[in-house]
Amino acid sequence: MYIKIYFNNKPLFLCDAIDEELEPFVHHDDAVFIDELDGHTVKSMIHEMQSADIHAGVFFHPDLEKLKKEFFKKFTLVSAAGGLVYNPGQEMLMIFRRGSWDLPKGKLDPGETLEECAVREVQEETGLKNVTLLKPLAITYHTYHEGSKFILKDSHWYTMKTGHGEKTIPQTEEDIQEIKWVNNEGATALLPACFPSVRDVLKLAMKQA
Repeated sequence: MYIKIYFNNKPLFLCDAIDEELEPFVHHDDAVFIDELDGHTVKSMIHEMQSADIHAGVFFHPDLEKLKKEFFKKFTLVSAAGGLVYNPGQEMLMIFRRGSWDLPKGKLDPGETLEECAVREVQEETGLKNVTLLKPLAITYHTYHEGSKFILKDSHWYTMKTGHGEKTIPQTEEDIQEIKWVNNEGATALLPACFPSVRDVLKLAMKQA
């Protein structure tokens, strides 16, 4: 198993095994591999992932939960939730925000469950009123700087559905310029213009469909 964390567009894999998917990264010239867990190696991996010369990382430890705990405590943790919404024609809803195609999501409010957050954010960002949450789809992770803080955000994604005749209204306060319903072919065409974590969510959804 592994947890994939994006540093900008670069993937870091925290893993308890090296499988066929991760094997190429271990031996690649522009990737970093670490298999010893302590405070120094965690700091070293975080530093390496921010280097312009490094494009991927693999951090191996047989106890993935321990590795996750030690790695995550170096960041300020933020949780978010969002949805991949299907209409009755099995088209997916995508939003265009800040130059990229994205899926609606947002930060968790105090006292709110992840499921409540996901539905609320979808409704606020898209204008959809009748949204039904179906099931969990994926959890993605990415890092970013916010002032002096180094943030690690976990985004919880759910599949959802909406009914006939629902109108969409982009939430311009969140810089959403356009909302589009796309089939699998249309979503595939937009993948290059998506954030890496969103690409992962879309690919997983299309694979499961």
